[in-house]
Amino acid sequence: MADENFSNDETDSRILTRRRMFGLLALTGAGLLASTPKASAFFNFFELYAPQSPGTLQGLDIPEEWRRALGSGLPAYANFIKGLGLRRLKVQQIIAPHAKKRGPVQNTLPPRALWKNIRETLKVVDGLSRRLDIPPKDLVSIYRSPAYNARCPGARSNSYHIRNNAVDITFPCAPGKVTAMAREMRAAGIFRGGIGRYGGFTHIDTRGSNVDWRA
Repeated sequence: MADENFSNDETDSRILTRRRMFGLLALTGAGLLASTPKASAFFNFFELYAPQSPGTLQGLDIPEEWRRALGSGLPAYANFIKGLGLRRLKVQQIIAPHAKKRGPVQNTLPPRALWKNIRETLKVVDGLSRRLDIPPKDLVSIYRSPAYNARCPGARSNSYHIRNNAVDITFPCAPGKVTAMAREMRAAGIFRGGIGRYGGFTHIDTRGSNVDWRA
């Protein structure tokens, strides 16, 4: 056939031309979509699923043992967290609870389908830190895999942590002060969700309905 007579240089040229064409089509489609109400969904898709290199973790102070425990999805998840634009919560702090173990059970990163569930809760906690004007001390728990959750004393099988929708956090101040400020934010309509006061930490989730408890 005629194509068999092309030189390697000509073949490479054709491949590059096709790649440029598809690249232009993708950029054009993105530009058109950006002018529609569906633009946010389009870019959120690529935010969640675009592959990330291990270099994404540079400068984030992520220990090597965490990288081994959490696997190849860690760079993409770290990039997702960075993209939230949080001002008081550090990516390293948010990753830390996922690298914990209870006995032989290693916690994990949340499945990609659940990543978006934590967005609002983290922004509420970030805003809480700004209003308290105190940096967070520790993010005790965020996502819990079902197996890891089953190892947590007192954890419910339908915990919002399993849904990647809850954060347990401590601040270097009285827990009552944290709970009161979180309730003020909720009363102001900043979020709708659960606030739990515990002896050593405060639970916050954005389930969509207001619930309070004390343990």
